[in-house]
Amino acid sequence: MSDPTPQFALLRQRRFGPFFSTQFLGAANDNLFKFALTVLVTYQLQVAWLPASVAGLVIGALFIAPFVLLSATAGQLADRMDKAVLMRRVKDCEIAIMAVALLGFVLQWPALLLLCLVGMGVHSTFFGPAKFAYLPQVLKPSELTGGNGMVEMGTFVAILLGNVAGGLLIATPQVGRIHVGVVCLILALLGRWTARAIPAQERPAVRQPMNWNPWTETIANLRLARADGMVFRGLLGISWMWFFGAVFLAEFPVLAKDVLHGSEQVAALLLVVFSLGVGTGALLCESLSRGRVEPGLVPLGAIGMTLFAVDLWCTLEGLPPAAQRLGLGDFLQAPARWHVLLDLFGLSLSAGVYSVPLYALIQQRSPITHRARIIAANNILNALFMVSSALLAGALLAAGLNVPQLFLSMGVANALFLALMCWRDPQYLRRSKNWLLRIAGRISAPSA
Repeated sequence: MSDPTPQFALLRQRRFGPFFSTQFLGAANDNLFKFALTVLVTYQLQVAWLPASVAGLVIGALFIAPFVLLSATAGQLADRMDKAVLMRRVKDCEIAIMAVALLGFVLQWPALLLLCLVGMGVHSTFFGPAKFAYLPQVLKPSELTGGNGMVEMGTFVAILLGNVAGGLLIATPQVGRIHVGVVCLILALLGRWTARAIPAQERPAVRQPMNWNPWTETIANLRLARADGMVFRGLLGISWMWFFGAVFLAEFPVLAKDVLHGSEQVAALLLVVFSLGVGTGALLCESLSRGRVEPGLVPLGAIGMTLFAVDLWCTLEGLPPAAQRLGLGDFLQAPARWHVLLDLFGLSLSAGVYSVPLYALIQQRSPITHRARIIAANNILNALFMVSSALLAGALLAAGLNVPQLFLSMGVANALFLALMCWRDPQYLRRSKNWLLRIAGRISAPSA
């Protein structure tokens, strides 16, 4: 058997490079459009039927709704079609959506732009199962961890760049909205251009007829996932990571303003640090697992998430008060606030280490005939967990918790989830113990 290709070397190969570029451009476009639209209806347009105070919530809900409603159908199509062909058809739709969005920006029609936002949610819903079901078809088992690490790193970097670009473009006086529409259309065209190079794949022999009822098919997908207990626990583990992370991401503006006493640039810095942390953790998984799908990294990542969340709470509670609102330069000159950034980086890095082995495990253990439907079930669970996290965080804050205490509660909840996960499947702890013993053995071995 030939040696696995290092993860960065995969970018030079046709089986991975065009696919990576396509998914990167799609994620960047989603977030650029979504963030620019949020700023537009919050600060620039006065929309009577969409108050600025709830615009962000409405936009987030509209984008995520297709994941709940259509993921089951998307999974069925991905299991039946050549994944490369399906991804190209999805990119064709993205071009049409962004062309209409450009018209919406020119005419300043919020209703049309919200319709396009739903369209981009549908675009992502159908791309997701094809994306994750494609990887195990073109990567060796020893390359799955590295490939998934690259995809997760690329996704979070694309989210970061999309948000930053969307905010900068829409802020351009007079013509910002036009620039956003043009750039979104260009990104869609580039995504379609890179998708044309994704190599064709054989279609699995799926004999079961299409079920167009999303509710019954969703239940059927969850039953498929439950057939393998380790796969289903992996799905729940990934969804928990999104639940956990969504709380921190949602509170960054409040954390920057009310706790750190920083400006808008400080809130952006928190997003940058979080994204870089997840990307770094995702990339580390290949070297940590030494080319294997290693579930033993999952408990170690979860422990890091809890420890850094608790330390973040301690740091925030001990911050000295600021006499005035801190700009980015003043913020970075305060050593205590550097501790906040280090905690945030460590927490997000641990989340990357935690999640990548779970994705690889699900792909490895899911049969090819319904792998995409299991990924679709994961997307549904992710969406439901993120909505639940928003409701729970809102309830805890309304009950009197402050933001640092909310972060502490998430750290404690994460420890409880890890304990439950390892109790239900002791293999995670056994694999962690074996991994630590291997590392200790290499460190203590005498050098040649």
